[in-house]
Amino acid sequence: MDKNSKPGVPLVTHIYTADPSAHVFEGKLYIYPSHDMDLDAPDDENGDQYQMEDYHVLSMDDIGAPCADCGLALHMNDVPWVSGQMWAPDAAFKNGVYYLYFPAKDKEGIFRIGAATSGNPAGPFTPEPDYIPGSYSIDPAVFTDDDGESYMYFGGLWGGQLEKWQDGVFNPDAPPQEGSLGGVLSACPFVAQMNGDMLTFKDKPSKIKILGEDGKPLTARDEDRRYFEGPWMHKYNGEYYFSYSTGTTHYLVYATGKSPFGPFTYKGRILEPVIGWTTHHSIVEFKGKWYLFYHDSSLSGGVSHKRCVKYTEIKYNADGSIRTVKPG
Repeated sequence: MDKNSKPGVPLVTHIYTADPSAHVFEGKLYIYPSHDMDLDAPDDENGDQYQMEDYHVLSMDDIGAPCADCGLALHMNDVPWVSGQMWAPDAAFKNGVYYLYFPAKDKEGIFRIGAATSGNPAGPFTPEPDYIPGSYSIDPAVFTDDDGESYMYFGGLWGGQLEKWQDGVFNPDAPPQEGSLGGVLSACPFVAQMNGDMLTFKDKPSKIKILGEDGKPLTARDEDRRYFEGPWMHKYNGEYYFSYSTGTTHYLVYATGKSPFGPFTYKGRILEPVIGWTTHHSIVEFKGKWYLFYHDSSLSGGVSHKRCVKYTEIKYNADGSIRTVKPG
């Protein structure tokens, strides 16, 4: 167990962690990060330097309390369909069961999204024998609305293969999305409503529209605002807040809407760039305050694939806008 956690300080230092998904379960904070491997590898746009193979769950009794590593929750060797690269996960609770959702490459090298279950928020988790039918790409984030309906948001460009799925089928020859595409519309993330079993989609995933305040869809060239990866959904004062990473420009930004399916209108930045290549986050309410969990590469001195999870409080203005955080 690490010493008392403080805002802007790594939650744990004995392993590299990233992509934190924070939830309040059983009155405590549980954080579901990816587990960066301590290896030397060159960076590339396919993400081959991120050779993660398992998950550890972190927990805190309270904000500022020591952060505990609850141990190994799931390993790729336990999942029949996985060939490697278990990236950013998420978790949910329903039906008396805790669900762990994770992306990984299948035996054909295509990213899919799997599910595993447990009676304990810390795991260990037992994986389903196959990935969620109709799932693809990376970065699953599951949001349960006030009416009990749950939705999975997912998708990531470049190594996450999102640009290869824009027509609903995998196109291995789809070109990467670059800023040079000019007026081409930005590749869209996807959302799928989940069935009551939390293991299957109710309908085929649909594209999420992210609009500028002029009502027009964001373009691929708009790298300060367009979607890249790391979706998250939360609700504040009845409004849906869809937040994500811009990737190449290293911002965490958000857009708001009236429906969990969107469309969402871009509103602003949540977090300015951190040490490292990009950011991946979650937003959670705990004891009446809101917290942003994110990662950077400060623990490794800036190595992009050796990251550490941190948190900070976020605050809203009277109009519902989020005050931008500048990392310390």
